[in-house]
Amino acid sequence: MHQHINLFLLLLFGIFVNNYVMSQFLGICPFLGVSKKVETATGMGVAVIFVIVIACAATFVIYNLILVPLGVTYLYTIAFILVIASLVQLVEMFLKKSSPDLYQSLGVYLPLITTNCAVLGVAVVNMQNNYTFAQAIVNGVGGAVGFAFSIIVFAGIRERMEHNKIPKAFNGFPMAFVSASIMSIAFLGFQGLIKI
Repeated sequence: MHQHINLFLLLLFGIFVNNYVMSQFLGICPFLGVSKKVETATGMGVAVIFVIVIACAATFVIYNLILVPLGVTYLYTIAFILVIASLVQLVEMFLKKSSPDLYQSLGVYLPLITTNCAVLGVAVVNMQNNYTFAQAIVNGVGGAVGFAFSIIVFAGIRERMEHNKIPKAFNGFPMAFVSASIMSIAFLGFQGLIKI
């Protein structure tokens, strides 16, 4: 079905057109929670890139080489979540040792990558579209880079807004929601540019 997809177009499609945060509204919790500073947003973006790309490879193998041959494809959600949870534990241990400051600043949002529906969403999209291994990895990279791009740009916008006069009623999350919705509208401009 999807044997002749241009991998570069699939990558761009994942970053801009099918952006999991701005177009699909997946992964909103860390998007809003860790986007106050560009530094922490970048750390979260890199962690999510690592988890999504490795999760795409692992879930592809588990689904196609274990669940399908055994005829238990209905267990894919449980299997995918177990893989994602294991990867998040690895990222958490790595950050705790290598970058304690980033580990502290990410706080509760780091373990929340386990339940970040963007990570699970990419794996499920790969499965539903019957992507080949290469297509699954490229789609994962596109989705992950799209998530990181969105959260870093959003953090930059929020940092800039801290130095502006904002009406009291819009301080905090109300202004964050307004900014996120405007960003989402901007990403709608990419719809239709790339057809997969």
